[in-house]
Amino acid sequence: MGSGLEAAWRANRRCTSRSLAVDGKPLPPLPGLHTTEGRHRGIQRQIHEFPVCAARQLLADAPRPRPRHLSKFLPSSQPLDGVGSAPGPMSVELIDLHPAPADLYRLVQAGLAQQPKQLPAWLLYDAEGSRLFAEICQQPEYTLTRTEITLLEQQATQIAKAVGQGVVVEFGIGNARKVDPLLKALRPPAFLALDISRTALEDSLGALAQRHRDTPMLGICCDHSTLDALPDHPRLQGQRRIGFFPGSSLGNFRPEDAMTVLKRFRQLLAGGPLLLGLDQPRNPSLLEAAYNDAAGVSAAFARNLLHRLNRDLNGNARPEQFHYRARWQPVQHRIEMALVSRCDQTVQLAEQSWSFAKGEALITEHSVKYSPEAAAELASRAGWRIRQRWHDPDDTLSLHWLEPAD
Repeated sequence: MGSGLEAAWRANRRCTSRSLAVDGKPLPPLPGLHTTEGRHRGIQRQIHEFPVCAARQLLADAPRPRPRHLSKFLPSSQPLDGVGSAPGPMSVELIDLHPAPADLYRLVQAGLAQQPKQLPAWLLYDAEGSRLFAEICQQPEYTLTRTEITLLEQQATQIAKAVGQGVVVEFGIGNARKVDPLLKALRPPAFLALDISRTALEDSLGALAQRHRDTPMLGICCDHSTLDALPDHPRLQGQRRIGFFPGSSLGNFRPEDAMTVLKRFRQLLAGGPLLLGLDQPRNPSLLEAAYNDAAGVSAAFARNLLHRLNRDLNGNARPEQFHYRARWQPVQHRIEMALVSRCDQTVQLAEQSWSFAKGEALITEHSVKYSPEAAAELASRAGWRIRQRWHDPDDTLSLHWLEPAD
């Protein structure tokens, strides 16, 4: 993405790419963790979608003194929400590696200095953006999340037989409903979620623990772009690792950055396989409709970015002076989403003045679509090979089983 791999990775790792928030009651705050109200996890948006996102990330909390490892195991006699009885064992542990906060001023200044202007997609996800994104995922034009969940539910048993046993590692907690079928079919020795948001980890792991009481849940709050290896933890020692990256979140990266992401996954999984969800090219009119729904929710979601920047950077952008555009770019095999200036104007943001010509675009995000052949080529360049592919009846979305090539 325009502000570099680190910002792009922060954007997509979350994301899911478009993924919904999980159901269920959240895990109570852990001792020693300060609250993170108002800090929402980003979600990567795909035609499915992340956000992520794709993944996507909001500003991390400012550092403050606290223990490096914070964990809490819940005994079978203590329900997660503190109400009623809780049959069977259940354990949830959170390790906080204290990812550094993003420098919003620097990112916005760098993005607006580019030609064309482009900002990291995770900036879309403040509280209102997260609410609008959840609404987007309910629109009839936006099908990927529903399609992927259905595919996972139908193929989970076959996927489990193919990939074998091991600790399931999800890159970005995403939609807990997506990993649900895998956990039921695999019954892994543990589930590990990596996410830059403690709030996302607490909420999603809490919900999953209620539904999979015999599977230990481990969350690591971290920035994957700086992680060379997973922490040395008893739940991981001697265990094969099975990676899970659904939601077509990889599509938010430029292809060269996507290759770097896959290489990092290969390193973190230490020889284990990866289950990768990717959206595929199709009729451009369907793709454009998925990102520009008739109800106007996607347009409101994009314009909310300007409201967020005005608030956080003391700006004066007028959202009504920009119209929203989502268009298919056939050469790059991607959807480009942008806010387009309705007139010549100057906007104050991040302590600088920025000129927009009439018709000039501010790109808010991209979503690359990978055919099976393109996915195989990308995987090969990153040191993977595709062993098997599962897809929906219309062959619009694939779940690829990747193994290290050597």
